[in-house]
Amino acid sequence: MKHKGYLILLVFLFVQCNNKADEPVRIGIAWRSVADSTSYGIVSRAIEEAGGIPVILDQVKEHSLEYDGYKLSDEYLDENDVLIQEYADRVKNEPKNGFAYCNAAEAVDGVDAVVFTGGQDIAPTLFRVPEPWHGLEEEKNFNATRDISEYLTMAYCLANDIPLLGLCRGMQMLGVVSGAGLIQDIPVYYAQKGVNYDFDHRQPAVPGIRRDYRPHDVVVLTRDSWIYKIAQADTIRKVPSWHHQSVGSLDSTALKLTASFLEEGMEIYEAIERTDQHFALGVQFHPEVSVNKNLEGADNASDYMDYDAALNYFRCLVQEARATRDSRRK
Repeated sequence: MKHKGYLILLVFLFVQCNNKADEPVRIGIAWRSVADSTSYGIVSRAIEEAGGIPVILDQVKEHSLEYDGYKLSDEYLDENDVLIQEYADRVKNEPKNGFAYCNAAEAVDGVDAVVFTGGQDIAPTLFRVPEPWHGLEEEKNFNATRDISEYLTMAYCLANDIPLLGLCRGMQMLGVVSGAGLIQDIPVYYAQKGVNYDFDHRQPAVPGIRRDYRPHDVVVLTRDSWIYKIAQADTIRKVPSWHHQSVGSLDSTALKLTASFLEEGMEIYEAIERTDQHFALGVQFHPEVSVNKNLEGADNASDYMDYDAALNYFRCLVQEARATRDSRRK
């Protein structure tokens, strides 16, 4: 009987260990106001292809501010829909307050990593050194409600070493939360430097012609980086790009520049990483777009990076999320 009990215990432990090893990796997707957005769909599909379970996170709210349903009350916005500086400062101070006035901890509970997707411009009042709005009416595209939710979600992930991947706007948010500034409009930035801009990062709007992602190459700057481990190449070919802003100076931050685009002496940052985190990578392009174009057999899929090259970003995230989770359990 004694041996039988011991055998049962061994079987139980074996099953428990295997169950933990086979436990799905849950990858959160940071909240945005349009629940059925294309971005949610294609990122979810890429996560699933990489073996993860996509989970759309709840909205994170700053509890000292008022909301009308999910939307931040208009009283906190200026005439351009930018978060007023006084309230932006409250959001930026929340990490110093231990996230006591927001629900970030509850929002990420139960996930092993978080993806931050592309989209609107980030309020310049959230920069470490605040700036006025860029002043371009045709480029005015702010969403303070989303800014608050993503800023606090990102800051909480960094404060707790939760693996994360930032895509396009997500990379910019990683920069802003980490203390970097942004180039608010790349064409204006080029013009100020006296350099012609060829719209390498986003196709110009042309009446009657459908815009799509602009492919271009990216140079990996160091092999001691996550971006090189993922790409396994010194040049990443044909990344899908769609942005008019970019991360600016990384001075006095914990960020490391690991890939860029260089043209006529003008450098645009294409990948940044947090050196104090297990895995915190931002890329200025959209690997999820290539994953989906290849899966759907899009006519122009070959214009962009191939399926495996694109999917590796999500495979790496799932792998590092599992490794981080398992190491914490030991």
